[in-house]
Amino acid sequence: MTLWEIILLGIVQGLTEFLPVSSSGHLVVANALLESLGSEPVEDLIEVSIVLHLGTLAAVLVYYWKATIRLLTSDRRLLPILILATIPAAVVGLLISDSSLESPLLAGLMFPVTAAGLIWASRREPGEEDYRQLRPGPALVIGLLQALAILPGISRSGATIVGGLGVGLQRESATTFAFLMAIPAIAGGGLLKGIEAYQLGATSTPMGTLAVGFVVSFLVGLVALWLVIRWVQKGRLAIFAYYLVPLGVAVVVWQLLG
Repeated sequence: MTLWEIILLGIVQGLTEFLPVSSSGHLVVANALLESLGSEPVEDLIEVSIVLHLGTLAAVLVYYWKATIRLLTSDRRLLPILILATIPAAVVGLLISDSSLESPLLAGLMFPVTAAGLIWASRREPGEEDYRQLRPGPALVIGLLQALAILPGISRSGATIVGGLGVGLQRESATTFAFLMAIPAIAGGGLLKGIEAYQLGATSTPMGTLAVGFVVSFLVGLVALWLVIRWVQKGRLAIFAYYLVPLGVAVVVWQLLG
């Protein structure tokens, strides 16, 4: 993978990890588009995706550093709840094959599913509960939606924010809990894939190029995180549906017609 390609993918990852439009789906579609334009196939797309996801993980830790510290101190009661919400995604991640996660057609089919969830959430009145008061049952519901977001085209941030609003959380609390859930989800996935990559041997993408992708996704991710929090607070998630539906249709037509 060339430097300009990973910069492009880093920008895509940084924007789409936090905007409710599915980062994995956009990375898969962007890679397929690069190949159709003559680029060499990226055999280690999963590894590249992990590095870019780790960049956005760093953005979450920086943006939510106060909430993260509270999670380890005064809010320790929330840790088991957070772990419970992460279990479904961990189980699905171990069972699903990598090849199914690299399908542009699947991503195209799932983009409108994300759009439907965002439209539903925009029409639902926010609850009054703080995420620190979240109980195991509702947390598991949010976790199941995060597990669904392993599929390309299903937004992790969109699914977990929708889930938080669905179980009665305030808008700000739903957003905070969604991005706190990203910490173990991204870190755990990165660890498993890192072990797999180590066993298979070195990646074909140079480490320097991967480092550039990490930095780009981190910086762009900080900006995107700041933006999406404000959109959620204003109840404007549905605006992304007007992008996801035509995108999904375009990707499906492109894949089916070649």
